[in-house]
Amino acid sequence: MSVNVTRLGNGLTVVSDHMPHLETTSVGVWVNTGARNESAPQHGVSHLLEHMAFKGTERRSARAIAEEIESAGGHLNAHTTHEATAYYARVLKNDLPLAVDLLADILQNSVFEPAELERERGVVIQEIGQSLDTPDDLVFDHLLEAAYVDQPLGRSILGTVDTVKAFGREVLRGYMEERYHAPSMVLAAAGAVDHERLVGLAEESFGELPRRLNNGAEPANFSGGEKRETRDLEQAHVALAFEGPAYGDPDYYTAQIYSSMLGGGMSSRLFQEVREKRGLCYSVFSYAWSFVDTGLLGVYAGTSPDDLAELMPVIAGEIGRMAEDATEEETARARAQMKAGLMMNLESSSSRAEQIARQYSVHGRVLPIDEIIAKVDEVDAAAVRRFAGRILSKPRPAIAAVGPLDGAGGGLESYDRLAARFA
Repeated sequence: MSVNVTRLGNGLTVVSDHMPHLETTSVGVWVNTGARNESAPQHGVSHLLEHMAFKGTERRSARAIAEEIESAGGHLNAHTTHEATAYYARVLKNDLPLAVDLLADILQNSVFEPAELERERGVVIQEIGQSLDTPDDLVFDHLLEAAYVDQPLGRSILGTVDTVKAFGREVLRGYMEERYHAPSMVLAAAGAVDHERLVGLAEESFGELPRRLNNGAEPANFSGGEKRETRDLEQAHVALAFEGPAYGDPDYYTAQIYSSMLGGGMSSRLFQEVREKRGLCYSVFSYAWSFVDTGLLGVYAGTSPDDLAELMPVIAGEIGRMAEDATEEETARARAQMKAGLMMNLESSSSRAEQIARQYSVHGRVLPIDEIIAKVDEVDAAAVRRFAGRILSKPRPAIAAVGPLDGAGGGLESYDRLAARFA
């Protein structure tokens, strides 16, 4: 891999990774603004803005945008997270100028035509409704709300029906003027890409972006607590989380290894104990999410309400044991899984473009793969046991549950009883 970085005069960062033998290029713009940068009245505007990106500019109609990219055999897409909004394309290498021009056009010249806005507002409201009907997704929205009470990071990415209905053209334009500035953007490409050519295209297409610095997001404060929603479903969906490391935390890689050992695959402790030995659920896994200033380390499970009373103590027991008896054998297995995943992602131009953009946005540089592998290899069983003790040192986990929460044996315990299992 050959990574090059150039910063334009207006502050836009251009980063590329040439991947030999590929005939396609993945290219996109990653904007360092997302759901946690929104004020309460703006809740959901980042996501709606992403939807409106392909709905017409001063130069192109929505249909023209679709026809131009598809006539070249490429595709355009976008997504929103709590901390970033990404707009990206994949094209044949000779069509890179078209992709950059389209991205520049939608990010600088979108018109937000009222009829298009009204239609897309309806699409987003349908998406909100779909999320409310998907309990294994909804439970994670509730979990963030419980973890970061009354904070932007605790709000859903989609917004609410009321906030989305209130957004007019002036709100979208105002948010772009407030947040979409060159120093807060990374133009990243991976695959069949020549860096100097990409820089030239960026200067031509993005050179007029304003050079202004954005205000940072409100600092996150993990408070812990719970949110329960009783519903008439077949399964109960439960997620819990402790405060985990931020991206720059020295324990970042330890958290990834810990999560893999606890519930990251078929050989993990939770899969073996909860599913294979006890048959308490079909789906159980752990996760380690990081943000710029905080993180979450937790577990999700979907189970019958009659198995809740047995399931949660078992999960708590496995989490507690990690601080006592994590072994070198399982740590080595988790390291191997993580390194294999890292190397496999390097073979995808889309994954690589997103990776280098995120790394530059978070760390101010692209991390060499050898450096990442070295940090993974430094994690041994002692580090995992120490980290397991670290997350249990906070007395208030975040817990969320959706579904039928009463069942044989008492169902889901009270928050205080659950929290006491981790003390």
